Amino acid sequence: MAIARHRYVVCDVFTDTPLTGNQLAVFTDARALPEERLQELAREMNFSETVFVYPSATAHARIRIFTPAAELPFAGHPTLGSAFVLAGPLQLDEISLETGKGVVPVRLEREGAQIVFGRMEQPIPEISPYDDEAALLAALGVERSELPVELYDNGLANVYVTLSSAEDVAALRPDFGRLVELPNMIHASCISGSGTTWKMRMFAPADGVAEDPATGSAAGPLALHLALHGRIAFGDEVEITQGVEINRPSKLFARVDGSAERVERVEVGGSAVVVARGEFQL
Repeated sequence: MAIARHRYVVCDVFTDTPLTGNQLAVFTDARALPEERLQELAREMNFSETVFVYPSATAHARIRIFTPAAELPFAGHPTLGSAFVLAGPLQLDEISLETGKGVVPVRLEREGAQIVFGRMEQPIPEISPYDDEAALLAALGVERSELPVELYDNGLANVYVTLSSAEDVAALRPDFGRLVELPNMIHASCISGSGTTWKMRMFAPADGVAEDPATGSAAGPLALHLALHGRIAFGDEVEITQGVEINRPSKLFARVDGSAERVERVEVGGSAVVVARGEFQL
């Protein structure tokens, strides 16, 4: 029986320190992989997300993003991590990646030949009230949110619950069984902070991710949520700490340009480091 070899790169995203941040596997050429293998490999890697790279007619590459449980149209740390992995050998200062939510450009900053930071322009989210607020708060074990509980959809359904202190966020012990039962596979982001410094924990057990170390898709809508409710000004860049409670500390940066009447741009930035390379023999 012939053995096919499928190479992948592992990087830690939203960090500049190996073995922290959010892990990502990137299969840099997925053309020979059968469709049924994609979810199997994502489950085998068991990271928050795994990426499979294909040619694109509209961008430098097309990426498909899988959690251990499902394919996603868009996610932040897979897009940023893929940009670091793919743009390095191509010597690009900007790379465009085709996702299920359209083409996402990523601008890259270098120190010599090394990419040290990237900024991606995310899809502008659609905003709606979240109808199951009481059930969500009960599943999280909190009584109330200081800001309205709203849903921001940029390809993923991000819902924000604002607590009074970072200590309250750190102390959360969600009921994951009740979270799984909530509709629409929401990503429950619990936040606290002031000015441009914020702490976030994100829970998505329906995606096979109990707690995410760094959620790029939630960082951009978080900045928009804070601007719309007067916690920051449009154009301010927020610094978000995440992943501390699961020993994967991460740092994300996000900003929104425009106004409440017209959001012009949502941008999320961070670092990434390649930590491993390997191949599957199937």
